[in-house]
Amino acid sequence: MIPCGFCGRENDEQSRFCIDCGKPIVAGGARVISVASLAKPSSGLPSPVDAVRPSHKGVPNTRVSSTAQPKGGALKQCPACKAMVETAFPFCPQCGAPLNGGTATAAGRPSGTGVFTAKGTGTGPKIALLAEGGEVKQTIILDRGEATFGRNDGDYRFADDVYLSPVHAQLSMRDGQLFVRDLGSRNGTWLFIDAPYRLQDGDTMLVGSQLIRFRRLGYPGPHPPESDQTRRLGSFTPTADIAVLAQLRADGSARDTMHLSPGRNIKLGRDAGDWVFPYDQTMSGRHAEVRSEDLEFIALDDGSRNGIAIAVRGEKPVKAGQRILMGDLTMRVESL
Repeated sequence: MIPCGFCGRENDEQSRFCIDCGKPIVAGGARVISVASLAKPSSGLPSPVDAVRPSHKGVPNTRVSSTAQPKGGALKQCPACKAMVETAFPFCPQCGAPLNGGTATAAGRPSGTGVFTAKGTGTGPKIALLAEGGEVKQTIILDRGEATFGRNDGDYRFADDVYLSPVHAQLSMRDGQLFVRDLGSRNGTWLFIDAPYRLQDGDTMLVGSQLIRFRRLGYPGPHPPESDQTRRLGSFTPTADIAVLAQLRADGSARDTMHLSPGRNIKLGRDAGDWVFPYDQTMSGRHAEVRSEDLEFIALDDGSRNGIAIAVRGEKPVKAGQRILMGDLTMRVESL
């Protein structure tokens, strides 16, 4: 048995939420159960799309294993996660949902009086999952402050998304700021820019369906004059290239490249620009620009339909209104 760190009630070792106060069992020495140890959804649960939709704010639909069910007493089905729990419990041990209409008396509290939790207020960042046409098809509230996403594991699972890694990315809220972190996924996690973005060495942009990597080349030294004063043929404009854009294949190798120099702006598009991709139907006619500012290079959206995304390296802050791409899943931060 594990004591709840908030009210002290003894809970079964498989319980994720206290049966007496409904709070997560994460304090007071209680361990957190890994997702892999939970029972997989049975055939009675919704379809794969519905299966990843949490029935109670952030907790995937899972059934209680036989060892997690309370011993003795009549059982009833939790209205939120469909787990079978004892009828006398005020809260579900698997999802924390209130049972019996909040009429049970527990730990000395008057009947009908609950314990305040952020989960109960529905507070937290609001994330919208977008359909292909841009309409909202599902809304997620990060009431626990963080959530992981993946194909086979995590708080939110999308088993049909073959571009999503088993554990792909994490969203977390700290000090009023939302952050996104890639968890070593194969295809990366992408944050769409909503303002001019200063490119850093090693950054990868998603422009249409093209992966474009930005690399610094350094600053070449001066060319010494020839000993016999013979002038060389060739262009002197620009005098030096200090960075390069490389189009990446699926295996990560470079295909075409575009060199950058001080004072040179590059436009990318399907129909017009310095670098065109007529075969990419997801790219707008005029899609993006990489602008030279002193010795820096700035990526700007040129009024495209699908925008420009930057691969997340480490951790990046996310603002309300920004979009995130992971696998084939596009989400938008509605509010923080």
